[in-house]
Amino acid sequence: MRPTGSPETLEGRRIIAARLFERDMSLTEVAAIVGSSVSSAYRWRQAWKHGGLLRSKPHPGRTPKLSAHQRTELVAALARGTRCWGYAPDGWTGPLVRDMIQRLFGVEFHPEYVPRLLHQIGWSAQKPERRARERDERAIARWRRDEWPRLKKEPRTSS
Repeated sequence: MRPTGSPETLEGRRIIAARLFERDMSLTEVAAIVGSSVSSAYRWRQAWKHGGLLRSKPHPGRTPKLSAHQRTELVAALARGTRCWGYAPDGWTGPLVRDMIQRLFGVEFHPEYVPRLLHQIGWSAQKPERRARERDERAIARWRRDEWPRLKKEPRTSS
C-alpha cells in the first residue's frame, strides 16, 4: 500500500535515505529514521547503489484541462456572480458554469463532470430556501410560543 504524502514528500524521504546510505548506516537505522519499512529501505539502497532514480514517478492519467492558476481564476469568476457574466438567474447551475468555463478558458467539459470540478475547488450544491414573501416571522414566533404548547398533546404517563 502506498504511504500517505505527496510525491514530493515521499521523494524527499528517499533522498534522505540515500544520504544516510552514504554514511554507511544500516537498513534498520535508515528505515527507523525516515519512517519506512526495512524492505523499502533495501529497495532504495539497491536503486541508489546501481545509480537508479529515487525520484517520484509521474502521475498516471490525463493532464488536467484547467491549470492550478485557471482554477483560481474560476473561483474568482464564480464569486463575482451570474449577473457579472450576463446570466439572468441568481445562482450558478451546472450548465451555466459549463458555459462560463467555455467562454472564459475555451475548455469544454462533460456536463456530468462540472459538479465534480466544483466540489474539487471547494464549491458545493446549494438550494435556496423557498419562503413566501408574505411570511410574518413575528406571527410565527408568537404562534409557536402561545398556541403550539396549548395544541400539543401531552405524553402519556405510565400507570
